Amino acid sequence: MKAIVYHGVDDIRLEEVSEPSIEQPHDAIVRITVSAICGTDLHLVRGEMPGMQPGTIIGHEGVGVVEEVGEEVRNFTKGDRVVIASTIACGYCSYCRAGYFSQCNNANPNGPRAGTCFFGGPASTGPVDGLQADFARIPFANVGMVRIPDAVGDDQAITVSDIFPTGYFGAELAEITNGDTVAVFGCGPVGQFAIVSSMLLGAGRVLAVDRQPARLEMARDLGAEVIDFDAEDPVDAILRQTGGIGVDRAIDAVGIEAEHARQGPAAQQAAQQAELIKQEEQQTAPEADWRRDAAPAQALTWAIGALAKAGTLSVIGVYPPTVQFFPLGQAMNANLTIKTGNCPHRRYMPMLMEMIASGEVHPEKIMSNVEVVPDALEAYNVFDQRKQGWIKVGLLTGAAT
Repeated sequence: MKAIVYHGVDDIRLEEVSEPSIEQPHDAIVRITVSAICGTDLHLVRGEMPGMQPGTIIGHEGVGVVEEVGEEVRNFTKGDRVVIASTIACGYCSYCRAGYFSQCNNANPNGPRAGTCFFGGPASTGPVDGLQADFARIPFANVGMVRIPDAVGDDQAITVSDIFPTGYFGAELAEITNGDTVAVFGCGPVGQFAIVSSMLLGAGRVLAVDRQPARLEMARDLGAEVIDFDAEDPVDAILRQTGGIGVDRAIDAVGIEAEHARQGPAAQQAAQQAELIKQEEQQTAPEADWRRDAAPAQALTWAIGALAKAGTLSVIGVYPPTVQFFPLGQAMNANLTIKTGNCPHRRYMPMLMEMIASGEVHPEKIMSNVEVVPDALEAYNVFDQRKQGWIKVGLLTGAAT
């Protein structure tokens, strides 16, 4: 079969690899019909999340058809259309039973304290071969797969694998209640779903911050009030829009991606601050090491500056464990609540699938481009360059035909 395989930083290849097989009783083999490129995949390819092992099939978003199930998979049979949760969970440990599927005690082969296990990730997450392939082995498939109703297309269902649940999780973490004013930092795919989800949870206003025209246009079409941080300081703009009070809730849907997004005047100021920190670090004792990753925390800094006193900050943008910078003093003095974490996808997937099937939400509008697998590597390049109109990229596999 064909798969996209990691070989090193900025080195991924479309190759022929062996087809997977059942290894454990709760496994399933799924013929992947649609996968997708996520911002997290870009972090892995760029080397921003260390520990990737050469030979790992990448990708953690997938829709497909069940080909085979292990003897303990009792809720699916060959031929079922399914969407696959990005994070892997056993379904029976105390964390899974409490809804924290992304903190499962049993899924990660590195042990209960190793953290989230997900498809196509670095060694610390398993590793488990990913979903950008013709076929994939799904561990704990009885929990990690959700059946797709006939009324839901693959282009809709693929969003339930990761980006829609993550956006909804971010809005829920933000503790949004009816009438709240919300700021969403980052209008990539997850940010767009955070906008949608904020409105589903009753937000009165949503202010969306980004610099890409296509992303801002999509956010506006969803009903958000948009702010281009290349054109103005986003904190100043938010304070003007809220009578100097700030927003009730803020969602950081950027994470380390802010490292690649800075170009405007406010961004230049942030870069200068980061450089000053670096210079100071070189002149001080090792205890200043915690500041070494100040630069990627720009979205966090903006979010905290834009929040009203006693507001809530939700952080769902990806930050690797090496990032240790945080403006804690400012947050503490404003009585802010801070909530973060990896999305427990399986908690939300059935509910979101029902919303799509009923027509309440139309997530396919955020899938802007679909490429067949032979063009997948070019799709990675174009997606990474943020070319106009490329919001989210889906990949049709050879098995789809």
